[in-house]
Amino acid sequence: MILLLKILFFIVLNITPGDMIFKYDTKEKLVVFRLEEPAFNANLAEDFITAIHNLKDLDGRSLVLDMADVQSIDHPGIEAILAVYQEIYAKNLSCCLANLNSALTAQVNDAAGDQFINIVPTVSEAMDIVMMEEIERELGLDIDEGM
Repeated sequence: MILLLKILFFIVLNITPGDMIFKYDTKEKLVVFRLEEPAFNANLAEDFITAIHNLKDLDGRSLVLDMADVQSIDHPGIEAILAVYQEIYAKNLSCCLANLNSALTAQVNDAAGDQFINIVPTVSEAMDIVMMEEIERELGLDIDEGM
């Protein structure tokens, strides 16, 4: 019975043992992607990018990255986040990071250099930013495209 539950768990999350652990929640105009790993390192960076690229529900939707469980990020992890962030904006959609602790927020901002990154304390605020940028695009207003 326990084995069956483990198999079902991995099928539902569309992951296999040993892969990066994440959950996602699809909304009408966005996807909330929650990385459930304490350390976002080089070993997970490629898996992260692949998971985002393979996420069919993301097609035509903006992205909120919920980083509540992440306690550390190395340089390849930050580069993966920034690459996904730029890809989302290149599709004329929005991206926002939520629940990063203050040390990780500083790391991401430092790595981003001149690029503006939407980072907010909660997923609710991230969803608000994404929806506000969607309204601005619909109204034809000039938004900062996260860049």
